[in-house]
Amino acid sequence: MNRNIMKKIAILSFLVLAAAQCFAGPFKDSKLNSEVTKRLCPLFTDNMVMQQQRDNAPIWGVATPNKIVTVITSWNDKKYTTIAAADGNWRIEVSTPKAGGPYSITIDDGTKTVLNNVMIGEVWLCSGQSNMGFELASSNNAEEEIADANNHPNIRLLKVKTNIAPEPLDGFETSIGNGWNVCTGDVAKNFTAVGYFYGRNLEQNLDVPIGLIDASWGGTIIEAWTSLEGLSVQPSQARNIEYVKHLPAEASARDAQYHKEIVEWGDKVRSIDAGYYNNQPVYASSSFDDSAWGKIYYERGVTREPKDILGIDGFFWLRRVVDVPAEYAGKDLYIHLGGVDDNDITFFNGEQIGSMEGVIYRRDYTIPGNLVKAGRNILTVRVQDTGGFGGFYPADDTFYITDSKESTEHVIDLVGEWRYHIGCSTMELPVMPVNTAGEPNVHSFLYNSMIHPLRDYALKGAIWYQGESNSDQSLQYRELQPMLIKDWRRQWHDNFPFFIVQLANYKQRLDEPSESSWAELREAQYLAAKHLENTGMACIIDIGEANDIHPKNKQDVGYRLALQSRAIAYGEKINPNGPQYRDYRIEGDKIRVFFDGGRQRGESQLVTGNERLNIPGGEVKGFAICGPDRVFHWADAVIEGNSVVVSCPDVKFPVAVRYAWGDNPECNLYNKAGLPAIPFRTDDYPNIGILVR
Repeated sequence: MNRNIMKKIAILSFLVLAAAQCFAGPFKDSKLNSEVTKRLCPLFTDNMVMQQQRDNAPIWGVATPNKIVTVITSWNDKKYTTIAAADGNWRIEVSTPKAGGPYSITIDDGTKTVLNNVMIGEVWLCSGQSNMGFELASSNNAEEEIADANNHPNIRLLKVKTNIAPEPLDGFETSIGNGWNVCTGDVAKNFTAVGYFYGRNLEQNLDVPIGLIDASWGGTIIEAWTSLEGLSVQPSQARNIEYVKHLPAEASARDAQYHKEIVEWGDKVRSIDAGYYNNQPVYASSSFDDSAWGKIYYERGVTREPKDILGIDGFFWLRRVVDVPAEYAGKDLYIHLGGVDDNDITFFNGEQIGSMEGVIYRRDYTIPGNLVKAGRNILTVRVQDTGGFGGFYPADDTFYITDSKESTEHVIDLVGEWRYHIGCSTMELPVMPVNTAGEPNVHSFLYNSMIHPLRDYALKGAIWYQGESNSDQSLQYRELQPMLIKDWRRQWHDNFPFFIVQLANYKQRLDEPSESSWAELREAQYLAAKHLENTGMACIIDIGEANDIHPKNKQDVGYRLALQSRAIAYGEKINPNGPQYRDYRIEGDKIRVFFDGGRQRGESQLVTGNERLNIPGGEVKGFAICGPDRVFHWADAVIEGNSVVVSCPDVKFPVAVRYAWGDNPECNLYNKAGLPAIPFRTDDYPNIGILVR
């Protein structure tokens, strides 16, 4: 299967959560304890919210085969009847009134069940990766926000438990209670912050009950959230689809298959890696001459982006001499390397002393005394980097050797010069197997387990925050994002509203304009929102954090999503967007850029800075301009009405302009409503994010 392996930090953080499988028929093999929950999907519990004003809102469950099932809805005292099928499944469609409540729903399949405190309102699905899963308890002003959540009992929350499956499931479990929960601080603190702030704004402005369903998982790719049927429209997905179709249904069988494949893969890699000869780690030998290797200097206290080895993903080797004082010869020593990005095998005098996968784990290994000699010893670390930066993360309390596990006194310090050499790059390697028994990043796996079980529930729409894990395939994402939206709408048989969060600014700010796969991914998100009907996008290019992929300001994310929803889904007469690029005109040695959303009631709406966000005004920041050589330079930019005039003394014949184009651009163009201008480029130069997964 052609798959780029995700960074292990994003996967391993949630791997344990994936272990508890929830298999299906609606409720056969269910692990749930409640008899009611066994008979009814967790979507149908006390405190639920049903979508208002629907003639065909489904309710379903499992009963004795051929049993008569009745449903009575208290808002109209109407009785609905059906007969359970031969497999016990039943389904009834009810009509719902305008928003209100509380109501009750009585279900009788021979055993009467009454669902109480049922509200009729607006139901939204909240999905994506970790920035959607990011909990309220970790957001800005968390203590105050958690306390305020107690004031919103008409918001109801349901959180789908993380799970994977190679085939579509009908059942699922929840990770907060056994279904729907009335919003309180204790419940909301573990719920999606973006979803909560979005729902709170809707509740305050629409004055109706709001139901929020959180189905998200950190570090996951968009392909995992799309059904095989949805993926099938893209020819490049044919091999992935066939791969998934032929996977064993049972997790234990998939695990056994993986372990067989990984042994074979390791043998192939060692045959390619220059550090091995006849399957022996020659680069780890204490007699190996590394004098021709490159030099790299490591210091303690590196917690972000370790020194990378030539920017090459794959396997590389790090070596250094360790001078051991005579009194420690023959004694066990303890090495503390900190984190390694991503995986390591660590050797001492040619013998393996430890191995671990995942950048989040500290490498604390024992050096057996029989390997420890007085004087010169050789420490070697073989690093596997699966993408992005790779190498050591030596935290302040790591990167040294001690003489006991408990001691923090450095017997030997490991800061300073190391030697390095490339074993083999990713381009040379066979595709690494994935353990599909616990790995969420497999095409359709999350759709099957966390979206498919919801697909008949009546929704108003969906909000989506994802893309970080696909940032290296921005060109393909132009198709993947629309594919997912159209797939979900097809599954629900409903062209419901869908709102995207554009990626925030992230990583270190660069001194000069540069290419950026993150900027390209943002462009793909914008194009999906622009060209798909009933779709919008919240731009958050101004509220990210350079050193944290999970910015804590989720209040503004929810607010800007709510503006999209209020304008598009609910028809409120508001402008939900900041200035949007419309067109440009070359005027001598300048380019004039025209914006939509910049002029209202004949008055210019373009401004610089955002006082509330502490973003200064003054001169316009964020524009770059280039000539025919395609070399971009920072530009002077002046607001004139609903346009911005862009120029640079170094560009005499301008041909293209970019704004806020970078991983973490400095930019300060807004409208008077405080919404940021959406990043754009006027050129169509080739993307750098061209990976096809």
